[in-house]
Order: sequence, then C-alpha cells, then structure tokens
Amino acid sequence: MLIDTHLHLIYRDKLTYPWIDENHALNRDSRYGDYATVARRVGIVGALHMEVDVADEDRDAETDLVRSLMDQPESLLRGAIVSCRPESTAFPDWLERQLERTEIKGFRRVLHVVPDDVSTSRVFRDNVRRLSGTGLSFDLCVLPRQIPLAIELIDHCPEVQFVLDHCGVPDIKANAFSPWNEHMTRLAERQNVSAKISGVMAYGDLDRWTLEDLRPYVEHTIATFGWDRVIWGSDSPVCTLGGQIETWVAATHALVEGCSREERDRLFHRNASRLWNIPSASSSTRISSNQ
Repeated sequence: MLIDTHLHLIYRDKLTYPWIDENHALNRDSRYGDYATVARRVGIVGALHMEVDVADEDRDAETDLVRSLMDQPESLLRGAIVSCRPESTAFPDWLERQLERTEIKGFRRVLHVVPDDVSTSRVFRDNVRRLSGTGLSFDLCVLPRQIPLAIELIDHCPEVQFVLDHCGVPDIKANAFSPWNEHMTRLAERQNVSAKISGVMAYGDLDRWTLEDLRPYVEHTIATFGWDRVIWGSDSPVCTLGGQIETWVAATHALVEGCSREERDRLFHRNASRLWNIPSASSSTRISSNQ
C-alpha cells in the first residue's frame, strides 16, 4: 500500500495559478475525483496535498479547498502541505493562525523560482526556525546547485523537520550525476531531513527515459538517507510529463524489487505515517475496503 505525500490538485475555476500559462502541458484542471479513481486502482490508500504555488491572495483559499475535499465521505486526503512566505515579516502572525488548522501537516516555499538571496536572508531563516516544536515540516524544493544553500538553512534550524522534494531535482536527462550526488551525501548527514522519492521521471528524457536512467538517482538517495528517511510521492500531475501515475507506481515497484518487504513498507507508507501522523496503512486499508 502507498501513501502519496506529494499530490497537486488544480482547480482553475476556484484558484489563480500565475505560473500555469507558461506551462502548457499542465495548464488544465487536475481534480480530486479523477485522481482518486486512479489512486485506488494502484494501491494508494492516503494522500497529502502539496501546495501548487497559487497567487498569494489565494493561499488560504487553497487550504480551505483541501479541507473541503478531506471532509468528503471516504476521502483519500489526509492533510495538506501549504504554501508560505518566510521571507515576509508578517510570517509569525500568519503562522500563529495556521497552527489552529489541524489539516496542515507542513509548509513549503518553492525556492528554485525565486532569487537565492530569498532563502539566505536572516528573516527567512529565523522564520523557518519558528517551526521548531510545532510538529510541522518544511519541504525543500530546490535545484541541485541550491542544495548547499538548503544545507545552510537546515543547519540554522536543527530542530525543524525538513523534507527534500523529488530527490533534489536531479538533471537526469543530462546525466548530471555529479555534483548532485556529493551534495546529496552532505545533505543526508543532517538527521532532521527526509527525502521524497517522487517526480523523477519528469527529469529524464520525457519521451525516451528508461528505468535504468532513474535507478542511479533513486538508489543513491535511498543509500544516503537510509530506509527510515525516505518517503514516496507521485508528484501528480507534474509526473504526467514523463508518464502517468500508473507508470511511476510501476517504476517504483521495479526499482525496489530486490528490497525486503520491511524496507518497501517504510518507503511506501510507514515513514510518512510516522512523520506526519497519518493513519497507518492498515487503518487506511480498512477504509478503502469499505468503499
């Protein structure tokens, strides 16, 4: 069974997505009902919604939308990783309001779409450190060249739980294994960081990637972080640039085929369940079986 820790939903009639006009392949709705149909077929028993970089004025509305979808009968949604702006001096007051929302499991600020000095400012780093003791995580979405900057942020916030998205976004199409691998090894030395095995088939040659193209990056991520600190995610619908969700689920199973059942269970659902206090796979299975 799988817990999907990286699901994007797009509702263009409800929210504004400033980036989407320049991304023609993703300029379409990606609604919960369509996702749930596929997810149940491939063994996904729960999902976390990942913010989709909506317009600033829609950030709270995005959380409201996720909450409404969670409240639907037999929903697969278990919580939300919501968009935040730690570079703002208004962040502390905003954070206090978010702490009252039980659907929120963590926060993210996409860093590869802003100048590097955003994440290196003292305001940004001090605000991220405010997550210490809250039980809420901070997702890192960075390019390989930015991993050293991510390490600096992590070292400034040793009591915050960080999650690295998409194996650090390696350039698989260009076969750029180094220095990505060295950066990942350094990053994994920080015990308060977990890594998502997610999204990587969108970084290969979209029309011609093979399992062996992905394997070095997935295996290095697992080897450096260890089975207790890796988490699975679909990155739907971004993953559809390189194939369908079913393709990524099949590829994941093939990549870990030789691993033990215990190791696969940690990657597929146990680590996510522990990290974000998501109902266990056995509980989710009972929910699914009653549908």
